[in-house]
Amino acid sequence: MRRESHVRFSEGPGVKFPRATRRNVYVRSRRAGERVMGLLQRLYTRLKLRINDAKSAIAVATSRKLLGYSFWDAPGRTVKCRIAKKALETMKERVRLITRRTVGRSIERVAAELRSYLVGWKEYFRLAETPNTFKELDQWLRHRLRAIHLKQWKRGTTIFRELRARGISVTGAARIASNGRRWWRNSGMLINVAFPISYFDQLGIPRLAS
Repeated sequence: MRRESHVRFSEGPGVKFPRATRRNVYVRSRRAGERVMGLLQRLYTRLKLRINDAKSAIAVATSRKLLGYSFWDAPGRTVKCRIAKKALETMKERVRLITRRTVGRSIERVAAELRSYLVGWKEYFRLAETPNTFKELDQWLRHRLRAIHLKQWKRGTTIFRELRARGISVTGAARIASNGRRWWRNSGMLINVAFPISYFDQLGIPRLAS
């Protein structure tokens, strides 16, 4: 059975098209895509609307994005939602800005800024069916927060004292303190014992994977 796409536009008093409207039309084949594209171009011309050729394309659905989402082929010949690559990069850049280690701020203030941003971000992308992506983001975020502590402690003697107070062994604390300025590398070592996941829960930082 043939599947046709019917597109209807309606503009009445007080109702106008937004200046930039994004539409994705999904069909079964490239030939059908070319037919629908031609139909849309004719309709838009009659309505005196312009199609942005640079952003329009006939392509595989998994290579396109819409409102921050894209799609991926899951096992069992099913298609699921995921966060688009650009949206993911934007999120990471925002988190990097909030957790930058060159600004002297308390961890509580950093946590408050992260909470304000991540709660809304998590809610918006809750339809994404990629649990591993959220898990990796959680790990990456905690890694950055642990590095902030090392940066703030600065001196090896301070790092050693603080880690010992948080349950790190003498050997482990000494090893981390001896390379105190290698913040990113050290934040992925035994320091996770000093700052477990429960610590970040207490700060109110939402878990993206839950």
